[in-house]
Amino acid sequence: MSSVEAMVVEGEALAGRRRSARCLGKERPCYALSKKFENEESPQKRPKPKSVKREQKGPSKTNGFVMQNDAASVSGKEEVMENENLSEVRENGISSEVKENGISGNGWFNANESKVSAASEQLNNGVHGQAPTKSAKQRVKETLRMFNTYYLQFVQEEEKRVKEVGQKLSECSKNKNGSNSEGDLKRASKRPDLKASSKMIKNNQVLYPEKMIGDLPGISVGDQFLSRCEMVVLGLHSHWLNGIDYIGKSCSKMEQYRGYTLPLAVCIVLSGMYEDDQDNSEDVVYTGQGGHDLLGNKRQVKDQKLERGNLALQNNHDTGVPVRVVRGHESRSSYCGKVYTYDGLYKVVKTWAEKGAAGFTVYKYRLKRITGQPSLTTNQVRFTREQAPQKISELRGLVCEDISGGQENMQIPASNVVDDPPFAPTDFEYSKAIRLAKNLKLPTNAAGCKCKGECGDPRICSCAKLNGGDFPYVRKDGGRLIEAKSVVFECGPSCGCNASCVNRTSQKGLKYRLEVFRTANKGWAVRSWDTIPSGAPVCEYTGILRRTDEVDADLENNYIFDIDCLQTMKGLDGRERRPGDTAALVNFDDKKAEADFCLDAGRVGNVARFINHSCEPNLFVQCVLSSHNDIRMAKVMLFAADTILPLQELCYDYGYALDSVVRPDGSIVQLACHCGAAGCRKRLY
Repeated sequence: MSSVEAMVVEGEALAGRRRSARCLGKERPCYALSKKFENEESPQKRPKPKSVKREQKGPSKTNGFVMQNDAASVSGKEEVMENENLSEVRENGISSEVKENGISGNGWFNANESKVSAASEQLNNGVHGQAPTKSAKQRVKETLRMFNTYYLQFVQEEEKRVKEVGQKLSECSKNKNGSNSEGDLKRASKRPDLKASSKMIKNNQVLYPEKMIGDLPGISVGDQFLSRCEMVVLGLHSHWLNGIDYIGKSCSKMEQYRGYTLPLAVCIVLSGMYEDDQDNSEDVVYTGQGGHDLLGNKRQVKDQKLERGNLALQNNHDTGVPVRVVRGHESRSSYCGKVYTYDGLYKVVKTWAEKGAAGFTVYKYRLKRITGQPSLTTNQVRFTREQAPQKISELRGLVCEDISGGQENMQIPASNVVDDPPFAPTDFEYSKAIRLAKNLKLPTNAAGCKCKGECGDPRICSCAKLNGGDFPYVRKDGGRLIEAKSVVFECGPSCGCNASCVNRTSQKGLKYRLEVFRTANKGWAVRSWDTIPSGAPVCEYTGILRRTDEVDADLENNYIFDIDCLQTMKGLDGRERRPGDTAALVNFDDKKAEADFCLDAGRVGNVARFINHSCEPNLFVQCVLSSHNDIRMAKVMLFAADTILPLQELCYDYGYALDSVVRPDGSIVQLACHCGAAGCRKRLY
């Protein structure tokens, strides 16, 4: 089983709490952080949490896909056709039995109401008598995380290919009589996102592989995607290029399609592909498919025909079956130049054919948004959601222009619109780097690589060899971690490479504009003004590096972070092991259960001390070594688990075990969780 596949297998977490092994790659892996919400009363003499051994009673391992119709997933589908530039996705069957939050009063919804209720009950209570599965939102998130891991792996392959081609072309130019010409070396490169989606289709890792009518569980109005391929792997829209996704006539013999007229459209993408498109928000005039030149200039070159997707939309009109609508927008933060927003269900209310702007016949469809859905997040293909400020002076409730006092690459403002009078975060000293407690010294035993300039060849770089024979980062977007590892070995002060080396990604300081803001029920929190791509470094967790036995008596300090990387690396305390080689580590005791060192951010720390817990986080913790190889004193970095859109709160899993915090008299301390996630455990500990 590959490392990516292993991440979707459910693993056992600290103290019997169940979680997906994918969380080990993209969520905080149960590091024991002694921090609680600031607005809660501190329990009397609260000791640091400790793991509690107990019987495992979580759900059995599953493949992560719920409510599939296996027979339908095999029959009625065409093979995926793939070449260097196109990855056509076959016509699938659908399952109308997995449907959440259907809109009542709309024909076909009522006909399937009993099936929807049964499916929802199974989704919430478990399938075939098993324990409840993960929330639909969490399954969507995990599918996108898998896609991003594959995507970054293929990005790394492409970066290597481009470098090799560049070197060979340079050799050809020097040797004019060489046997290789530029034409021999150059080839069309397939986009990494297309490779990633094709691989997931081949591996049967698409979340909803059967085409479904209506909303998909876990995908809400306003959800955004940075690529058409992300929608493909979810099953929201199964074509990365075509605008109309539909159920083909080949599915007509399937039981679930009795009573439907096929072909039938399930989703359309409004991305400005045709010169005759009109988008007036809730009232859309959509131009059918076919007849344009595929060169991106939106010009029609021949008549359209009433077939395939065009005929499907006609049947939607005739039968009243709604269609999902996704809008594409220009975006600099997306690697494909666009971001796609799901805007809900529409009905086709009118169809007609006319001569288009170029004089060719085009089919037109007027779609009207079904009432009763959440309000639109787009209007005339422009965002109307809250926008991040462009300047700190524009920030509402500004109480501090820069909590770092100029230490970071960019200012970190603080805002407070909750308290009256408002106040700023105080009672701590900002420190960009960790500090050492008295009588403590970091080892300097890392030999370092002999590379010059930037490390480029993993075959000769000794640091790359420590990471399993390759670099853990890709250069894209200034450096992104491909996947979480047991430990990341970065280049350090003993290495010959320069500061721009990709294997120094976590050492380059803040790359994204962060803001500390006051919440109503969680104290201070942190959000970004920029889009943060998955795998990107967000910040280090700094503080005073201490021995854990020195802080055991400090019961009122809620900012102690135990550096217990070893527990996750070796799979102790019921944790799933991360991939990675541990041979180079020193002071490595695979049987030791307690952390020797911790980071104390009580009085000295950075922006990370304000990041809150979530049961479904968008950050994960990664141990990093560069100047030494002592895992007990590893640097603690926070990386993006998902693509994080502007103004989303940043959060990671604190990793508490339930009932693990006790008073000196043995009574259990309980603290409610206010993270608000769909799969919230309701208690922090």
